[in-house]
Amino acid sequence: MQLAQVNAARLRYPVDDPRLAGFRAVVERVNRLADVTPGFVWRDPDAHRALERPAGAGELLTIVNLSVWEDYASLHGFVYRGPHGQLVRRQREWLLPTSGPTTALWWVHDGERPTPDAALARLVHLKTHGPTPRAFSVKRRFDPDGRPVARGAPAARA
Repeated sequence: MQLAQVNAARLRYPVDDPRLAGFRAVVERVNRLADVTPGFVWRDPDAHRALERPAGAGELLTIVNLSVWEDYASLHGFVYRGPHGQLVRRQREWLLPTSGPTTALWWVHDGERPTPDAALARLVHLKTHGPTPRAFSVKRRFDPDGRPVARGAPAARA
């Protein structure tokens, strides 16, 4: 099994606004970093695509990032332990606050590539039902067999 993740957010400005030039440049750099990160498997080729209103999403979600990783430890290391973590701290410059979770995680079979619509359905499920094996959060995770991962458990490799 491999770990899929979707992240959705609203931009402060239209995608082509000059105030987002830094964001656009960062996205390209982060994607290149992910490509060479141990444990990275796949990214939706239209990463950080701009969307209209996805069905059932509730509020306008402007950009979506969808990827697959070998395990949680790989994703966690990339997001929080490297250059990407520095960018997360700058998100307020480019992104609007969003109510509820903006990231959903779930396990997929090796080689499975979720569609953006299926990924956003997982995020809606998380918002509606809270963390379950079908869609969970970074703070409340489940292992590939659907068992809860203890809070505070290290990001051990699967």
